[in-house]
Amino acid sequence: MQTVLVTGASAGFGAAIAAQFAAHGWRVVACARRAERLAALTGRFGQQRVHACAFDLRDEAALRAALAALPDGFRDLDLLVNNAGLALGTGKAQASDLAQWRQMIDTNVTALVTLTRLLLPQLIERRGAIVNISSISGTHPYPGGNVYGGTKAFVTQFSANLRCDLHGTGVRVSNIEPGMAETEFTLVRTGGDQAASDKLYAGAHPITGQDIAETVWWIANLPPHLDVTRVEVMPVSQSPAGLQVARDP
Repeated sequence: MQTVLVTGASAGFGAAIAAQFAAHGWRVVACARRAERLAALTGRFGQQRVHACAFDLRDEAALRAALAALPDGFRDLDLLVNNAGLALGTGKAQASDLAQWRQMIDTNVTALVTLTRLLLPQLIERRGAIVNISSISGTHPYPGGNVYGGTKAFVTQFSANLRCDLHGTGVRVSNIEPGMAETEFTLVRTGGDQAASDKLYAGAHPITGQDIAETVWWIANLPPHLDVTRVEVMPVSQSPAGLQVARDP
């Protein structure tokens, strides 16, 4: 039986990914801040299938403690899914909250590289795999994307460089770059504005959490000599926006 560790497993992509793997017989280490959400996942699949780790990924001491306390059966990790991340604020850079910028960097970059570094020796030993959840925002800029897009560009480039460093180890590294997806993403970004979330997704047929879960499942089950390095996923309704032109009045 194989084991996957999924961050941000309490909602959205992470919850769907954790459920997808648990339903197909994998052991799942589900990490997130919200213990009650993780408890629901454990209740659904049982403690023999899902081990919940409730902590803030930005807290390195808590992260190390959670890894050290993994029970037998969940210690031998075959796959790391770095999914935890968030966007905060929609304003332009000159009007943005510096504290929100720091939180995005701490979550989307610092926590991701910390966890990855801690698990690399084990993943190399087991010839495992890493799937990083980035975003099309790391490639396609837009007003208000500023630091969020910058953090996702980091994840995309970090993934590519990991492959260079892991050359010859058998460890596969994949980067998934979703576009518009209907999860709690916009609610978090707007501070809980349900109307803004509803307006964004209305009539767009956006990506769902299950769509990305099935993408990760497909990648994880490819033959070990294949590595899907990058996957950009958008709903059919979405395409990159045109360039802006500022004109004199």
